[in-house]
Amino acid sequence: MARMTRRLLANKTLYGVLVIVVAWYVLHFGLRSAAIPSPHETLMNFVMILPGELSLHLLVSLLRITIAIVISLIAGSLIGLWIGMSKKANELISPIVYILYPLPKIAFLPVLMILFGLGNTPKIVLIITIVIFQIIVAVKDGVKEIPKELFYSVQSLGVNKQELYRHLIIPAVLPKMITALRISIGVSISVLFYAENFATTYGIGYFIMDSWIKVNYVEMFSGILALSILGYFLFKLIDIIERKVCRWIW
Repeated sequence: MARMTRRLLANKTLYGVLVIVVAWYVLHFGLRSAAIPSPHETLMNFVMILPGELSLHLLVSLLRITIAIVISLIAGSLIGLWIGMSKKANELISPIVYILYPLPKIAFLPVLMILFGLGNTPKIVLIITIVIFQIIVAVKDGVKEIPKELFYSVQSLGVNKQELYRHLIIPAVLPKMITALRISIGVSISVLFYAENFATTYGIGYFIMDSWIKVNYVEMFSGILALSILGYFLFKLIDIIERKVCRWIW
């Protein structure tokens, strides 16, 4: 029994799933409400609808998140490196970033829908406006935290600017960039869930709220399950990338 418990704790994913399922059953039997269907009923429905309607909603949401994250990562990294390496750029850009970063950008969704229409673009732009600031701040702080002595040591070896970025700056900021990316994934999913409730007929957020309106709580929880699985696999993908590009921290 003790050995089985140790193996369960060693498998963190299985352990997490087991705790959540037990808590779910407790709520299901304790509250006895139709709003909280049983895990096995939800899982059966999930498996049944996944190959059809649910997979389409998931793919649409994944596409929106992926496009927004890629654009934010590229643009945010370049801006963050520029601010971190240039004192003048830091003086010009940082005050703007610090003013815009705390603003609740999600409130601008109606404006974005007016400017960009009712399709995918306003939802992608909304996620970008939220995520890009996290990347900029993380990369800039990563550059600022590099000791000056390391710059002097590397420059004494006669490296050019390209080699300076390749061997010192980029490896130094990668862990912070990936941490910001991991946080951004959770934020992106939350924001997308909200945005997909307006002027759209596709997306996992729309699927969940549409099921709620129809009082189909089993399908609603199937959508929530799909959303959690999507987030889990995105997190695991980031872990894999981190192991590949930041081997020295593992």
